[in-house]
Amino acid sequence: MRRRGIVLLAIAAVTASTALSGCGGGSEDPAGRTTVTFWQQKFEDYQQAWFKKHVDAYNATQDKVKIDLQVVPADTWAQKLKAAQAAGKAPDIATTSYGNVAPGVAQGQFASLDELLPAEAFTDVKDNVKGFVTVNGKHYAYPMLVEPSTVLYYRTDLVTAAGLDPNSPPKTWADLVQWATKLTKGNVKGMTIASAGPDLGWSSWGLQYNACGRLPVNDDWSKSTATEPCFEKLLDFYKTLYSGGLIPKTPKVGYADGAPYGQGEVAMMAGGSWVIGQLKNDFKAMVPKTAVAAFPSFDGDATKTTATLGGWTLTVDAKSKGKQQAADFVKYLLAGDPALMADFFKTSGFSKYTVRTSVDQALASNPDATSDPFMKVISEKVVPFGRQEPAYPWDISLAFGTAIESAMKGKADVPTSLKTAAAAIDDVIKKQSLAGTAPK
Repeated sequence: MRRRGIVLLAIAAVTASTALSGCGGGSEDPAGRTTVTFWQQKFEDYQQAWFKKHVDAYNATQDKVKIDLQVVPADTWAQKLKAAQAAGKAPDIATTSYGNVAPGVAQGQFASLDELLPAEAFTDVKDNVKGFVTVNGKHYAYPMLVEPSTVLYYRTDLVTAAGLDPNSPPKTWADLVQWATKLTKGNVKGMTIASAGPDLGWSSWGLQYNACGRLPVNDDWSKSTATEPCFEKLLDFYKTLYSGGLIPKTPKVGYADGAPYGQGEVAMMAGGSWVIGQLKNDFKAMVPKTAVAAFPSFDGDATKTTATLGGWTLTVDAKSKGKQQAADFVKYLLAGDPALMADFFKTSGFSKYTVRTSVDQALASNPDATSDPFMKVISEKVVPFGRQEPAYPWDISLAFGTAIESAMKGKADVPTSLKTAAAAIDDVIKKQSLAGTAPK
């Protein structure tokens, strides 16, 4: 699921946008079963196999309902879904990112699940995730997983060789700079972190929360807060890493790709939890040399957010003719037997993390989970303190990410970069009439 949906929703040709069938809740297959269409955005191959396996298993137990699984490429997803909704042919069930739940509710796209699922399905969801799928007190999606956007990965062998303690990772941003300085040797940089505006726009959300306890827009989306002094220390942090030569200045890949770390070009990496899957699949020799930690907080307080929690849900179309049948499948797949989702997280190489307490309990007795070198740290020290990705338009995030890049690369000083961001954000607010529209 190598991100990140907010940035990478490319627009495909309109002529192909209605190729998939939708809203099948009222149709019947040759066996007389009601067909429920399920559009699943294409992720990693193992996920496609997992979804198909459990759709087939569910269908084999049903004599009145059939789930029709249709996989849609990520680069055509947005256009196909928009066209299907406009034509009244939206799928009964769809994979939906957390960031798209509130906007979809505002547009009347999703059915409330409170009347379709038992209450205990939502009491099982972790407290810091419930709000991701809740709008005005109602649940409009069922969460599947979370992926922390920012985790610290580091080479234990290089850390030891530099005279540092691999069992005591950096706690503050200042500590991290010191580590990066000592680990920068020869062709190996101390670390890697996002350095381009689009990547900085989303990968820095957790650190924005860490620096200021908020994002650079006020609570009702009526005004930018980007010029608040607390954001200056965030830009100073990025600038220190870049100007000090502690990170690659011309990275070959974006933030979402862990290849520079896997290939030994850097000693530490700020990366999402999904990189674990990449390391296990593509850079197996690096795994025994790698340790993970929560990304440092600016002041060392480990309970402050340093990562947002991206991820995916299943939603039921508000106009579906088979809402209950659709919700019954959602319950089976995501809210039913904890062993089913525990199997998913094992299949993922424990690179994604559960949203349900009962699944945590199931994994606690799973030897593969308990022996995984990364899962315990991320589950206990990152996920509980993660915050939701912002629901405001991407233009706002891009404006702030551009400000970080401007400051870190010396295109403008920190105060000027933040003033430019504030003006751009206020312009977005005005042009898109965002004031007062923040979801509650």
